[in-house]
Amino acid sequence: MFGRRGDEQPRASMPMPELVAENEEAVVAAAPAMEVDDDENTSDVVATYHATEQEDTVPLTSEMKKVKEEVYLALMEQIDLQTASQLEKKELEKQITDLIGEIVVEKKLVLNQRELKMIANQIVDDMLGLGPLEPLLKDEAVTDIMVNGPNQVYVERKGKLELTDVTFRDDAHVMNIAQRIVTAVGRRVDETNPVCDARLADGSRVNVIAQPLSLKGCSISIRKFAKKKITLDVMTRQNNISENLCKVLKIAAASRLNIIISGGTGSGKTTLLNALSRLIDHGERIVTIEDAAELQLQQPHVVTLETRPANLEGHGEINMRDLVKNSLRMRPDRIILGEVRGAEALDMLQAMNTGHDGSLGTLHANNPREALTRLENMVNMAGYKLPSHVVRHQIASAVQLIVQIQRMRDGMRRVTHVTEVVGMEGDVIVTQDLFTFDFQGEGEDGLLIGEFKPTGLRPNFTKQAAYFGLDKALLECI
Repeated sequence: MFGRRGDEQPRASMPMPELVAENEEAVVAAAPAMEVDDDENTSDVVATYHATEQEDTVPLTSEMKKVKEEVYLALMEQIDLQTASQLEKKELEKQITDLIGEIVVEKKLVLNQRELKMIANQIVDDMLGLGPLEPLLKDEAVTDIMVNGPNQVYVERKGKLELTDVTFRDDAHVMNIAQRIVTAVGRRVDETNPVCDARLADGSRVNVIAQPLSLKGCSISIRKFAKKKITLDVMTRQNNISENLCKVLKIAAASRLNIIISGGTGSGKTTLLNALSRLIDHGERIVTIEDAAELQLQQPHVVTLETRPANLEGHGEINMRDLVKNSLRMRPDRIILGEVRGAEALDMLQAMNTGHDGSLGTLHANNPREALTRLENMVNMAGYKLPSHVVRHQIASAVQLIVQIQRMRDGMRRVTHVTEVVGMEGDVIVTQDLFTFDFQGEGEDGLLIGEFKPTGLRPNFTKQAAYFGLDKALLECI
């Protein structure tokens, strides 16, 4: 509920009490307590706020920005924070937009209906959403958003980085948005805890690093979660994989192989993991373990676990390894690790070796052989000082398939290797490539030309595929 300051009576259309906000920062700081959902539109302005048409996400001109600031400051003077925080988000949106219209009339600002809607959208975004980032989050062509302080925001479209004209008011504005994001998932970011991983409501992954570690101001990195569900068939149509390679991956997932997806940052590991997980039988119990929950499994029996950072006193931290250990007591059919990056690798390998076949995970590596080396190094991080041959033997007996994915210079993500772990020969893990991507040149459209070539080698997991009645289909693809 909002009203006028002083003795001025509220208008008949808005029978509300006098309400005063102390300052702008107080309103912004309170925003995390206001839930954001997608309720039905309550006014023309709110309808535009939910819309994703290109014309409604056009950046404001410098003149319009000045008008927006004037309206924003006037709005802040007329909001009672305590009363506003008690309203439903739907009603709060309506009253904010109504009040913006009144302010524009009172100040005799010359705005057409479209300009009024654009300004109202951005002010509502500042108060209830993620401010200047909202148009970028609505743009489905944007896959990554990178905020480098208040005056520099980059996005990734079609695998290429682009500088946008999106800006924030100042460092405090960026920090307020960052705090709004992390507070929504029960985390915090400040000078004493300047690094934080979080997620948005749709599952998009967020990393925040604030001052004093970030010298240019608070930095926010958002890996957007695609609204369109990516399957292996979709990846085939997009030429991320070939048709035969797609069939082999489907058979591998259905045959309950333990699969590691390897690749660099932004190469599409999580997307591929989501696509593979669709082949899991709906009758299985799945436990997912992540630092920030972003996996979107479609099966009905999924338990999602997420790590927890330490509190202000330095206590209460629950890391990936704790969750992997606990998951073994939850009677899982499959365990899926969002990303393996430390000592939890040892517990993952032990789980794969003790009846939890069909488990999946991702890690950072440039090629399949390096992925095995990284696994060995991460097992050593557990601090048990196991001999190298023991660690390698455990890796060879646990991991059956490594899928290497890479974002290439044309922006396209492609699976470059499907490598099978065959066993041990002495102290060396023996592998064989089933598919490789053969680069052949560059087309006139700038896209790379290549072929997903099968090596013709008989897969070592043919016997396991036969157990599921898939051996003939597997051999036809190789």
